[in-house]
Amino acid sequence: MVAVAILAAGRGTRMKSNLPKVLHGLGGRSLVERVLNSLSDIEPSRRIIIVGYQGHLVQEALASFSDVEFVEQAEQKGTGHAIQQLLPHLAGFQDDLLVLNGDVPLLRPETLQQLLKTHQQHQNAATILTAQLPNPKGYGRVFCDSQNIVKQIVEDRDCSPAQKQNHRINAGVYCFRWPDLERILPQLKANNDQQEYYLTDTVSFLEPVMSVDVEDYQEILGINDRKQLAGAYEILQARVKDDWMAAGVTLVDPDSITIDETVQIEPDVVIEPQTHLRGKTTIRAGARIGPGSLIENSEIGENVTALYSVVTDSTVKSGARIGPYAHLRGHVEVGSGCRIGNFVEIKSSTVGDRTNVAHLSYIGNATLGERVNIGAGTITANYDGVNKHPTVIGDRTKTGSNSVLVAPVTLGADVTVAAGSVVTKDVSDDSLVIARARQVTRAGWRMKPQAESEE
Repeated sequence: MVAVAILAAGRGTRMKSNLPKVLHGLGGRSLVERVLNSLSDIEPSRRIIIVGYQGHLVQEALASFSDVEFVEQAEQKGTGHAIQQLLPHLAGFQDDLLVLNGDVPLLRPETLQQLLKTHQQHQNAATILTAQLPNPKGYGRVFCDSQNIVKQIVEDRDCSPAQKQNHRINAGVYCFRWPDLERILPQLKANNDQQEYYLTDTVSFLEPVMSVDVEDYQEILGINDRKQLAGAYEILQARVKDDWMAAGVTLVDPDSITIDETVQIEPDVVIEPQTHLRGKTTIRAGARIGPGSLIENSEIGENVTALYSVVTDSTVKSGARIGPYAHLRGHVEVGSGCRIGNFVEIKSSTVGDRTNVAHLSYIGNATLGERVNIGAGTITANYDGVNKHPTVIGDRTKTGSNSVLVAPVTLGADVTVAAGSVVTKDVSDDSLVIARARQVTRAGWRMKPQAESEE
């Protein structure tokens, strides 16, 4: 068995934000959510988040993780002090404690699994995750013997020139045998410039302590400021895009495309340049997205095209064509074989199969049947200044250019609306509706010239 403690009490002053650092987003998830997700291969018996600054926000953000416990560190006095807060909560616990940082979001599950496996196989008192950095300046160095037994940890400022040639650094991820750690935690001293209790000081009291080098040092990079957050995003994006290309997805210009980890894509999808896939989005086989499209929290069916368009919180079924410059939002459902064309906005509406809304239209709070044709410039006037009202359009109905349908209103099946009509009353099936003033032409009429005004 293993319990996990995640350090998430700090404010992160270099982020220049009132939001706790661990709640900043990275690729569709917060930093601390990513740390929790890295535990997928371990299945810990307990998951404990140590909170401090704005701890209630962290608890609210993680409300969906039903088995997570929260322990408060009212004053932030270092990593050792944070783990001291666990003493009453882990009283009698006889197994291992894995300690992670809530601002180190790139750890892979297999890395933590390997750390725990090594710790348990060698029956270590403690096992430390380490990394060989190309440039270890500023990091504490870890010195080991030939069996990777830790002999010494020296802070960068205290290293001799020879010691600084060692590139193995402490990643700040630990696995402890809890009864051993529990015994020595009360002995920690704050004898340093920061007057903090460091978890690394426990190493000198424990034996044996082993080092495990992470295969990819980028996994242990922490987030302290916005620049490091952006760097972590680049690393994450490289992983995500490499995985999708290996799975049969074509990324025409990977450097200009971003894809959240929460997105699902089937083989034979083509993602064009300057396209961004966000949230809980699914793209089905044969779809072509972009260039220049944003798809967020939406399901895109097989063989759909979406060109220079924005689709959020919506569903587009197979074979539909979206764009260019279309906007679908607020739980839109577009049926199979539809065309949603140039400069069309659709909100909170259902569009039946093989229906066309080809250009320059707004459809809001509407239900459109199958094979409907919406003429250029048609508007559903759904808002009366206080409430939104529905529009219903039956199968095979056609609206002429520049028609206005004033909701609430229902048009039956096989209705034709003449161009320029303003429809305010329901229309029955098989009807032609003309709702406009009769044209008046006055022959020989010319506007009288106006006298020029004097300056």
